Amino acid sequence: MTRSTYVSTRGQAEQLGFGDALLTGLATDGGLYCPVEFPPLPDISADTDYRDAAVAVIAPYVAGTFDVPELETMVGLAYDSFRHREVCPIIDVGGGHHLLDLTQGPTLAFKDVALQLVGRMLDTELTRRGRRATILGATSGDTGSAAIEALAGLDSVDVVILHPAGRVSDVQRRQMTTVDAANVHNLAVRGTFDDCQDLVKAAFNDRDLREAVSLGAVNSINWARVMAQIVYYVTSARSVRPDGGPVTFSVPTGNFGNVLAGWYAKQMGLAVNTLIVASNRNDVLTRFFERRSLEIHQVEPSLSPSMDIQVSSNFERLLWETSGRNGAAVARLLTELRSASRADVPAEWCRLIDASFVGYRLSDDETLDEIKRAHAETGLVVEPHTAIGLGAARCYAAENNRFDDEPVITLATADAAKFPDAVESALGTRPELPEHLADLFDRKENYDEIDNDLSVVASRLRSLQTPS
Repeated sequence: MTRSTYVSTRGQAEQLGFGDALLTGLATDGGLYCPVEFPPLPDISADTDYRDAAVAVIAPYVAGTFDVPELETMVGLAYDSFRHREVCPIIDVGGGHHLLDLTQGPTLAFKDVALQLVGRMLDTELTRRGRRATILGATSGDTGSAAIEALAGLDSVDVVILHPAGRVSDVQRRQMTTVDAANVHNLAVRGTFDDCQDLVKAAFNDRDLREAVSLGAVNSINWARVMAQIVYYVTSARSVRPDGGPVTFSVPTGNFGNVLAGWYAKQMGLAVNTLIVASNRNDVLTRFFERRSLEIHQVEPSLSPSMDIQVSSNFERLLWETSGRNGAAVARLLTELRSASRADVPAEWCRLIDASFVGYRLSDDETLDEIKRAHAETGLVVEPHTAIGLGAARCYAAENNRFDDEPVITLATADAAKFPDAVESALGTRPELPEHLADLFDRKENYDEIDNDLSVVASRLRSLQTPS
């Protein structure tokens, strides 16, 4: 199999194989690594086991780094920890509408699907190279716990997670801060998720720091995260359309990585009609679809904190693809966005984006109404992010009559127990944590609150290094 190759969205960093792209995370020019080529969609049927599908979809992307037997081993270990034998089961909610359940992993959120595998890939590649790395990540709630669950206790890494102080749910925070492992370090940043994400990117752009602590990434700036998520688009589409016909996906998203994986599946040949981008009041993506410009506004706390974002970093990958892979043009546009808090996207890029995406937003009140509606109509108890996805799908169906002649799949991104306050507000009952997390609020927390200051983060990272 031909070696897979990756190139930066800014066009100035060297091309890398998968192993180097995996360990590098953010490119040295500040861009994000993307595959040079999209492999064709493998032959996957509705009966294909999820693990077999994962190996078939991912193998071309990791060629030259992991052979198929290695990949099979890592995939098997990754998904043995999931509570459902199908890994990502599909629930028919009626009328051509389906729910893709991505909550069966150890931390009850869709991030487990990627990070359980990516953690094993990182550990395997670092061990093979005889290296140790400091894995730095920012989280709006779920990435941090999923990364910690995947990496805790490994000899090859320290994992440092930044979360916005007071802006994640209590369950999300405790899933990170109660893990008792010497290689896990939690920092609560006085600021927003965007501030945390900016600190991570700034750390990677500091070459001296990057080399001194051997930085690696688990956020979706790391291509491997997005790659692993492509699989469930393929398996769910085959499940509801065994004939290979077109489907539409509704995806609650803030940082754009999850829905972008669906677009990559489409580039591989999956029959995807539309990708619905479902947002909350922090509607930077919905505003783009309405105004054809990117605008950074104030981040407003909401019932769906994992989407409280104004800088969707993975949108850069889509801009790069629709610009004709013009790294210089993408770099100029993003520099303008940072300096002026607004940037107009060229019309030709927008036309290509419009061919695949639409956007909808739900307010907090509409989100609570959707939780109530889902429970009344289906008996399901869903949390705010999933409710936004369901609501956006209904809006889309009402405008396009899609449930009748084309199935719509909404991605359920977290278990209701991760957001008990919002669910209780809507339904009057509080969802319980599963047995393995039942004592979560009795466990001791361990984290430090810090200022939004790169020098503070850098000092903490350097303090983890020990003389060889």
